[in-house]
Amino acid sequence: MGQFFKFVLATLVGLLVFSLLGVVLLVGLGAALGSSSDKPVASNSVLELKLDKPISERKESADLLSSSGSTIGLVGLKEVIRRAKADGDIKGILLNLELVQGGMASLEEVRDALLDFKKSGKFIVAYHEIASEKSYYLSSVANEIYLNPQGTLEFNGLSSEVMFYKRLFDKAGIEPYIFRVGSFKSAVEPFFRENFSDSARYQTVSYLNSLNNHMIGQVAKSRQIAVPRLHVISDSMLVHNAKDALRLHLVTKLGYYDEVQDYLRNKLGVKADKKPSLVSLSDYQNNNKTDEGSTSGNRIAVIYAEGDIVSGRGSDDNIGSDKFAEAIRKVRLDDKVKAVVLRINSPGGSSLASDIIYREVLLTKKVKPIIASMSDVAASGGYYIAMACDTIVAHPNSITGSIGVFGVLPNIQPLLADKLGITVDRVTTGKFSDLPTITRALSPYEKQQMQQAVNEIYADFTSKAALGRHMPVEKLRRIASGRVWSGTEGKEIGLVDVLGSYEDALKIAAARAHLKGDDYNVQRLPRQKSAVEKFFGRFTGGDEDEQAAAEARLLQAKLGPLYPAVRQYQQLMQMRGVQARLPYELEIK
Repeated sequence: MGQFFKFVLATLVGLLVFSLLGVVLLVGLGAALGSSSDKPVASNSVLELKLDKPISERKESADLLSSSGSTIGLVGLKEVIRRAKADGDIKGILLNLELVQGGMASLEEVRDALLDFKKSGKFIVAYHEIASEKSYYLSSVANEIYLNPQGTLEFNGLSSEVMFYKRLFDKAGIEPYIFRVGSFKSAVEPFFRENFSDSARYQTVSYLNSLNNHMIGQVAKSRQIAVPRLHVISDSMLVHNAKDALRLHLVTKLGYYDEVQDYLRNKLGVKADKKPSLVSLSDYQNNNKTDEGSTSGNRIAVIYAEGDIVSGRGSDDNIGSDKFAEAIRKVRLDDKVKAVVLRINSPGGSSLASDIIYREVLLTKKVKPIIASMSDVAASGGYYIAMACDTIVAHPNSITGSIGVFGVLPNIQPLLADKLGITVDRVTTGKFSDLPTITRALSPYEKQQMQQAVNEIYADFTSKAALGRHMPVEKLRRIASGRVWSGTEGKEIGLVDVLGSYEDALKIAAARAHLKGDDYNVQRLPRQKSAVEKFFGRFTGGDEDEQAAAEARLLQAKLGPLYPAVRQYQQLMQMRGVQARLPYELEIK
């Protein structure tokens, strides 16, 4: 009898869990379906852009248990601004910005979209309580810029700081063996130095100044302040408080949010006791008032390559060589696809994986136009996969170059023996059977062989880059050596063909394929997982790469500012093969 009741109880619990799961699924499905329902935008409205999440190339789709993704997609954001320009119900845009999270090139594309929006005669107003340098760069296009009277505005130039882990490794008992080519290939410096080398500092100063000069030039045009004057304001950090920002004409008014509301009422002709109609970014995206698009059977395929370059299928957060080679191969063999745009936002990664993708780009170039469009970063391996394209398009403030390779092999024998009391013994069939290994020191001969392998890959990288850029390999190697350049610098030395945006790359692709402006549709690849797929992935566990990406996001949320140090250590322990990667973790503030 006891077993019977246990069985009945287990059955009831199972049914209850199944019912709850069904309810959650139905609610999620309803939310997903409702998100694309026809919810008309009220006439006489203002589009409010908060941009309070990181900006990525494409929005990371949410699963059915969450209301939105964790990023703002650049593609969707620009489409919203473009659609709002032609929407008679949208009268203006409110930029409600604080700490915008995005690369300089991504912000440039958003800023250009806002400038284009103003051509319609509609207004843009910005409100800040705290304005970072990047936030202000966007809001500088506004007709009116409000800064809270107690708020702050950062306008003191760009910076980039790097954590160095030599002392940490010394204390932990980790000895990293470094193999690299190029005096500027400083990606590995944090592992064996305590500060920048002279060459690393030199190149960082060079491209940061290039980016800063471009930013100041653009702000000068929008705010009608002379470039030399803005340089003085920035270099001398003359903005200490809100009053300084107003006195120096960086903002137009000091005011609170209710005063911004008054401004909107005046622009919209709304009575003082009425609330102005604001439409959020997500609501406007979900509204199904979309363009019908072209009915042409012609396509331009846009392949988004964002994240580290890795071997295998990869995940949504990186560029898996198998997945991307397959995507390029697919569009190459598709007769409806007349041209390809390879949109790159990557610091590089595995040199082997980069070469696999490069090969598919090279084969595609032989049968149809393929254009590289550089976003925030297309360096090292990111440049590797771009260099076979017909034309390379970059923003003035893209980060590119870093043509160089390196290898790292950590020796953790001191950590095991001295710190943990663990010893390792081995049996081999040959003198070098255990190579590569991380549990013993390398001999001089083994180090020589490892360095030789890196040298050979560098020679191959630079030879292919010289072929793609139509320049002598000796000249290419003089501008290579792992050095990082801005898009502007890259154009001057021949690594970039055109300074422009994603839209410019699309126009070039259409022209090369002899397509008229409206005689094609855009096909975006690789395919992103749907909300339903992500939902069921929670229960099936997904593939290993997806789980690793989820764990990384969780770890980042827990560790906060300590996460970069842990990530660097993880990268060191997980690097496999020779790397074509940008110097360190590049973050521009």
